Amino acid sequence: MSTPEPSALTPSEMTMTPAKSLPADCIVHADIWSNSRCALMPMTTASPLSDLLTLMGCTRDGVPHEPDFSVPIWQVRAGAALLLEGACSSHVYVVRTGTFKCIRTAEDGYEQVLAFAGQGEVLAFEAMCGDAQRMGAVSLEDSSVYALPIREINGWRRLSLRFDHVLQVALSRQLTRAGQITEMMAAVSSDVRLARFLVWWSNRMAERGQSPRRFLLRMSRRDIASLLGVAHETVSRSFSNFVENGLLRVDNREIEIVDFGGLKARTRNTRGLVDETPRRDGSETAPRRSSHRAGAAAAVTH
Repeated sequence: MSTPEPSALTPSEMTMTPAKSLPADCIVHADIWSNSRCALMPMTTASPLSDLLTLMGCTRDGVPHEPDFSVPIWQVRAGAALLLEGACSSHVYVVRTGTFKCIRTAEDGYEQVLAFAGQGEVLAFEAMCGDAQRMGAVSLEDSSVYALPIREINGWRRLSLRFDHVLQVALSRQLTRAGQITEMMAAVSSDVRLARFLVWWSNRMAERGQSPRRFLLRMSRRDIASLLGVAHETVSRSFSNFVENGLLRVDNREIEIVDFGGLKARTRNTRGLVDETPRRDGSETAPRRSSHRAGAAAAVTH
């Protein structure tokens, strides 16, 4: 009887068939197939601590020689959960490449987006004060992270003053960004919230050395709406409004800021009472009334 070719085996057959009954070449093929699709797995090579410190903005200038030990790197596939809310905490992670959304799930199953984390940002540090993760983290694209074992962090901080310093700076930066997200939420108008988000994201792109005017949003409209506390249909309407007024060009998740000054002006319009932003055709939009005035006018009409 002829031996089946590895390509003739489907993933379900590889899972259901005991390994001892498979030919050696089929077992190897099954391992390759499984590893290539593993959602979260350590990479075969670690990275020196100096690479991590450089990523987080620290250099060796004026610093005496320090030990340069290896830091494990994990690969995280798009859509995979790096952190599970309520799970035991064993590592603190620094984003090496890619983007993550930080989430908390309500009792009714609603997934609330709390933040977006990108290159150089720290995940799961708050879990050091307890035994369980306070939130979940899901990769929005194929990503990689530095995995810092919690039991080793204090020792590494004593061995490397630069590591201790850069970790404190990173955590301070994240507290600042948490305040910026709170400021987004303080706006009454959904247009203002989205404008503030886009300006905030543009600034983050500039910090990473990328274009602040043209970028790809890795998160969905629904994720953005969850962060801003509005309906995702509202976010879509706000994007359409910005395009109509010549502030943006939008192609699905590809964003180009055409009028940065005009977009930034929208961030200051906290109540959304009047909007005189020129349209693309040169005309001006009609003054908009606040929601309570519009509601009163509607009540009079009806």
